[in-house]
Amino acid sequence: MTPTTERVFQIFKELNQIPRPSHHEERVADYLCQFAERLHLPYKRDAENCVVISKPATPGHEGAEPIVLLNHMDMVCVGMTDPLHAPIEAYVEDGWMKARGTSLGADNGIGLSMALAVLENDDIVHGPLEVITTTNEEDGMSGPRS
Repeated sequence: MTPTTERVFQIFKELNQIPRPSHHEERVADYLCQFAERLHLPYKRDAENCVVISKPATPGHEGAEPIVLLNHMDMVCVGMTDPLHAPIEAYVEDGWMKARGTSLGADNGIGLSMALAVLENDDIVHGPLEVITTTNEEDGMSGPRS
């Protein structure tokens, strides 16, 4: 499966159905662990809900430098009346993706979506690959410190 813009936006849409304000990233961490399990990739989840998903190198490239894709899963829930339960309602207007009543969650939801699309892809030749997804980046950075 080639990582296409369409697939990145599909993953982003899935992420935006999961409320993920800082300090409440449990459900998105669950999503990431399930994503790794579906792909049969090893992962680790710590007490702060930070998730690291590993993908072995393409055969013959095991000695290559490891590649790390770092991102965060929380978002600023500006204007949301129920940030713990309401998904983001995204729409496209004049060629721009927007959200009703809040921020779009693109920081860093789109980066996370790209990283997951790369993990899904078996056509990319790569060395050892890790996607590190931290919590609470928007409010104190306690997740990355764990």
